Amino acid sequence: MQPHADAVFPRVAQPPRPADVARWLAGRQWPVHPLAPGRKTPIANCELCRTRSHDPSQCPCHARGLWCHGFYSATTDFALIDSWWAREPRAGVAVSCGPAHLVVLDVDAHSAQVPVRERLLPGVRIPDEVNLDGLASGFDTLALLAAYRQEKNPAEDDTTLRVRTPSGGLHIWYQNPEPRVRYRSSTGSSPKTALAWQVDVRAHGGYIVAPATRTSAGVYTPLGPIREPAPLPAWLAAELTRTGHVIQLSPAPDPHPHNSGLRPRTGAAQALLQPLIKAVHECATQAEGASFSEKLNRAAYTAGGLVGAGYLNQAEARQELTEAAHYARPHQTRRSETIIDAALSAGVSRPFHPKGLA
Repeated sequence: MQPHADAVFPRVAQPPRPADVARWLAGRQWPVHPLAPGRKTPIANCELCRTRSHDPSQCPCHARGLWCHGFYSATTDFALIDSWWAREPRAGVAVSCGPAHLVVLDVDAHSAQVPVRERLLPGVRIPDEVNLDGLASGFDTLALLAAYRQEKNPAEDDTTLRVRTPSGGLHIWYQNPEPRVRYRSSTGSSPKTALAWQVDVRAHGGYIVAPATRTSAGVYTPLGPIREPAPLPAWLAAELTRTGHVIQLSPAPDPHPHNSGLRPRTGAAQALLQPLIKAVHECATQAEGASFSEKLNRAAYTAGGLVGAGYLNQAEARQELTEAAHYARPHQTRRSETIIDAALSAGVSRPFHPKGLA
């Protein structure tokens, strides 16, 4: 029997044993791996893995129960976890975010040179008249992004697990409600893929330090009474899509395969969306002059609004749009996906509730 969350992440100064934290997390089917005692980095590899070059995911040490290569060795096996923390009781605990379907915003409060405003919110133009005096950390850029989208600041989201870091930063934990959509990890300083300056994303290909872990700088401390990650808000999912964080989409198989590329669906929301998708599909009969881009944009924007309002599944809607676009214009896949992602993202951020939909 697994201990209650309050027993693992108590609201008192004395942190629980790392082994108990690891077992509780593994009981949630969140793979864990040990961190070097007093640090937030994985325990070093075995001597052989320190000197040889090989694919960490194929490392033979994993089959031998060794903790080499950090999150690549993460497990939910209680026997292995007990063995690891018996060997090193002081080891901290980390969760491999991808297999756990977690998306964690790592908000930094480090002293750093503030970049030009174009780098603060990638892809979002901040007009010159917006006064940025006092902006100094990821808390500021995340609040700015939320304000632009007219959404609640995730740093103040008291419906989900939030963890204060020893450096004064914040980890905001969310559960990915669409596991078939995989998000990549990123750093807020990346010139290629970033959500906001000094806001890192921990997802596939990354790990997050577990609550109650102690380092030389202090303890990772949960805030408030919530000990569970809330579902990733639709608007944040849209922002992650817009900023290039989606690395793989694995659609559910069609139970009624056919050759047309159309997937009949039921429900009031689908009844509203289907004519728009059909219009995109029918562009296949005209090589040009069919207003394909406009029709695809309208369908994706409508789908996004329905997703944002909770009537549609975002991954399924995107897949359906992609299928129709590919059927109509198989030679311009990349352009079609750009239109879909932009319009879907815009629609998600502006949910609407058409008359007749409960």
